[in-house]
This record gives sequence, C-alpha cells and structure tokens, in this order.
Amino acid sequence: MALLEVNGITKVFGGLVAVEKVEFKVNQGEIVSIIGPNGAGKTTIFNMLTGVYKVNDGTIVFDGKEIHNKQPREIVKAGIARTFQNIRLFPTMRVIENVLVGEHINVHYRFWDLLFKTKKYREEEKKAAQRAIDLLESLDLGGEIDNYAKNLPYGMQRKLEIARAIATNARLLILDEPAAGMNPQESAELKEFILKLRDMGQTILLIEHDMSVVMDISDRIYVIDHGRKIAEGLPKEIAVNQQVITAYLGSGGVKKDDDTEKENS
Repeated sequence: MALLEVNGITKVFGGLVAVEKVEFKVNQGEIVSIIGPNGAGKTTIFNMLTGVYKVNDGTIVFDGKEIHNKQPREIVKAGIARTFQNIRLFPTMRVIENVLVGEHINVHYRFWDLLFKTKKYREEEKKAAQRAIDLLESLDLGGEIDNYAKNLPYGMQRKLEIARAIATNARLLILDEPAAGMNPQESAELKEFILKLRDMGQTILLIEHDMSVVMDISDRIYVIDHGRKIAEGLPKEIAVNQQVITAYLGSGGVKKDDDTEKENS
C-alpha cells in the first residue's frame, strides 16, 4: 500500500475548475515530483493535501486513513508537514527555537504544567530540546544552533525550514519549490540535502520548477496541466514525453523554468 494515495481529487473555485480528478501516489521512501506550467494547479493540490483547501470531490488517503478535509493541525499530527515557496521562518528567533516550534505539536503536557513549570513540563521541554539538537546535528546545522534564523545564508534558511517540518515527526515532507531563489551552487547543495533526507528514511513530495533538481533527484514525476494530470513516469520518460514537452518544457526539450508559481496557482 502506498503511503499517500490521491484519488480523483477536484477543486472548484466558484465556476472555475482549478484541479480536476487528479490521481497519484507516493510510496514510502520515494522522492516524487509534481511539475507543470504556471497556474497548472500544483500549489492548489498541495493546499488540499495539507487541509488549507477543502476537496470538492475525490479522496486523499495517508497511511491507510482518509485525511481529506481535515484541519491542517490534524494533518500535521497524522504525519504530513510542508514548507512553502516563500520561506516562513521566525527570523528573530534562534535556529533551535525555530525547530522547537515544530517539536511542540507533539509535546505531552497540559496548560497547568506550562503555567506552573511543573516537573513534567521541564522533562518534556528537555526532551524536545535534545531532539531538536540531534536533528540539527544530523542535518549539518549543529553549528548554527544559537544563531538567529535571519543571519543564516539563504540556502541554510531553506534547510532550517525543512528541519522544522521534520521536527513535527513528519513521515511525508511536502516541499513547495525548495530551490526557488537559489543560485546554481545552492541548488546543487539542496539536491544533495534532499537525497540525504531520503537516505535518512524521509518520503518527499515536491513541486519544483528547476528541472535540473527535478530530473536529478526524483524517483517518479507527475505532470499537471490546466488542473489535469497529463503524464507520469520516470524522469527519463518525462524528459522525452511529447505531450509534456509541448505543454510545459518547450519544443527544445528539458529546460529550467525560471518563473515561480504564485502560491494560489
């Protein structure tokens, strides 16, 4: 059974069908990419997966349980976490504090424990801090624990945002254009970072316009155009698919699309 199964999901805004009967799956341990032209509906799909938008039709099944139309917090607790095209860190908080924001969705103390700083509160906070330190060190961010997020280079900020998502105990990471705004060196480092995440056991679903990233790290690719799935397959199959080339990649073959999709596309 796939970790994530998306079955015929549809999203309608007024009279506009933004996504129509899209189906795909993500297996445990895979890196799966969704690509397509600007406005194709990719981010709308992500917003349905994470509870931001309600699904008008179809189902989303994660780890054998239906999760469509649940609240975002419920979906995070189920094991799905996302990042955004525009980095959403807390810039004036330290690196470890940003990660602790992710940790706190799973802490096990009550309001009274927090209010009176009980033994249970202190123990839970100590455990969360140690988990955050261990995670940051495993992702080669240990040297930045006490630094402020705003002081990190752009590529490292992106890694920190992903670390915060992992800290929620996510089993599926949903990455929305992680290479957006990166220079070639940062993109190359990001590719290595995402592959490392997979080697650590993470399952990853991403939207990405940088075709060098998509083609180098994806196990499988789905292509969306005008809200519909038009192709799926291995990177080498997608690269020569004439329908994909016509709809998205251009007649010259695979290229990098430097445009960025607006969040509500």
